[in-house]
Amino acid sequence: MMWFVRSGSLGAFKRNYEGQFELVGHIRSGEPVGEMAMIAGEPHSASVYAIRDTELFGLTKQVFNRLIRSHPDLMQNLSRTILFRTKQTKRGRSDLSKVYSLLSSSPTIDIVGRAQKLAEEIRKYGKTCLVVTESMAKQGAKWFDEIEHSHDVVMLTSQLGTGLWPQTCLRQADRIWVFGRADAKPSTPLLPEDSSPARDFKLVDIILIKDVGKKPVSKAKEWLDASGATRVLPWREGRIDDVQSLARTIIGRSIGLVLSGGGARAFAHIGAIRALRDANIRFDFLGGTSMGGVIAACVAMGWKDEEIEERIWKAFVETNPLNDYVLPVISFASGRKVDERLQYQFGDIQIEDMQRPFFCVSSNLRTGTPMVHRTGPLVKALRASIALPGILPPVIDGDDVLVDGAVINNFPTNVLIETHRGPNIGVDVTMQHALIADDYRNPPGFLRWILTNGFHSAPPIAELLMRAATINHDPSQARNNIDLLVCPEVGHVELRDWRAFDTAVEAGYTATVKILQDEEKAAMFASLRNFSN
Repeated sequence: MMWFVRSGSLGAFKRNYEGQFELVGHIRSGEPVGEMAMIAGEPHSASVYAIRDTELFGLTKQVFNRLIRSHPDLMQNLSRTILFRTKQTKRGRSDLSKVYSLLSSSPTIDIVGRAQKLAEEIRKYGKTCLVVTESMAKQGAKWFDEIEHSHDVVMLTSQLGTGLWPQTCLRQADRIWVFGRADAKPSTPLLPEDSSPARDFKLVDIILIKDVGKKPVSKAKEWLDASGATRVLPWREGRIDDVQSLARTIIGRSIGLVLSGGGARAFAHIGAIRALRDANIRFDFLGGTSMGGVIAACVAMGWKDEEIEERIWKAFVETNPLNDYVLPVISFASGRKVDERLQYQFGDIQIEDMQRPFFCVSSNLRTGTPMVHRTGPLVKALRASIALPGILPPVIDGDDVLVDGAVINNFPTNVLIETHRGPNIGVDVTMQHALIADDYRNPPGFLRWILTNGFHSAPPIAELLMRAATINHDPSQARNNIDLLVCPEVGHVELRDWRAFDTAVEAGYTATVKILQDEEKAAMFASLRNFSN
């Protein structure tokens, strides 16, 4: 059978790298579902579920064949639909959520006023947006279909409750945004258990309102647990940049930044970030692996360029962070210096309380799979992400043994593209240079090495361990996921040459400026810059 959506919306889901269902596309009124399976005679490529109240009608293969013979243009239109969906799936993108339910958790939140602020920013991008209140919604189901077809974004606004209108908002949403206050505790559960299909598929975000002048009473994690939401997006009072970021997220123009691991070469990320910010590009979602994760975290903390350089210098350059050597039972360094420096720079903040959504990746040696850290203590997640086997001790999390994310996923573009629906920028400092055999031929004994080189220079075992841990990383597929890719020339920087800070930073800046000036990238750069204005 092939089905057509008469009203409502379906969601196409596939399992992602974590084995969880991930939304890969919407199927809206007038669109087909099951057309590829019927035409090709192959199994369905995705699982399809109603994400709001939906009506369908179906065609058997016999009826479909008769229609094709009498209306050949139908096959042409279906082919366009198939081609479009195939391209979207390969890019890891779906068409956007169109109907948002904006729900206030408290009568003190002016949900209509906040929706109007978002709509104002959305319209600046040339998009049409309608804010719907309960009084407007008495015109019936046909009116709902009409406004959805005539607007790019529809926002249904209500306070959470048990009445008909709040339930309608929950059941008619492609995505649910629950507005909460950081100076109040959430009720538990925040949403009714049978509230909507969108809730069942975790298409729920918390918009956490923060007043800079008031001490938070609740943590973002409490709101996540109470609602079953997947993301926390901040709205700081008086910060128009937060409103703009939320508007970009709604219309698919949020900008993601992902940074690869690479030891001291990752200092190039600092220069790349400075060049992108100089070009008026702002980041809405951030992530990375190993040292790339550390630097991405600096941006998600809201630090300016100068502060990032100063903090990274103090943590990793001022003195060697890996020279607290121990007899190598499980690692070459004790890790105490790294622990202390991460704690000093980042403190006790939780990932979900940062100024922008952030993730970093470590490798789980117990399961042989990547571990994506989106919540929990930031310092612990970063420490796991940089724990290169043999160099630093692993991080133990329950029964899991976590080491450097570069072992499995050094450039986690696949994670970023499933985090949001906008364009993504990636900076990859991966360099595949061969080791020099003479450096390892007839190596001296440990005591002779110490007498010759002192205690401030790590012996060749460090380089061997770093290379062995990342040898399987192939950046080609990861790079294909990115809309704008920067690859700084840092092959001359050794993985543990922390003193090459200035050289690496400048290489990142130069490479990024060159990319942004390249004629072939001009259109992409212009669109990214406009997204951030």
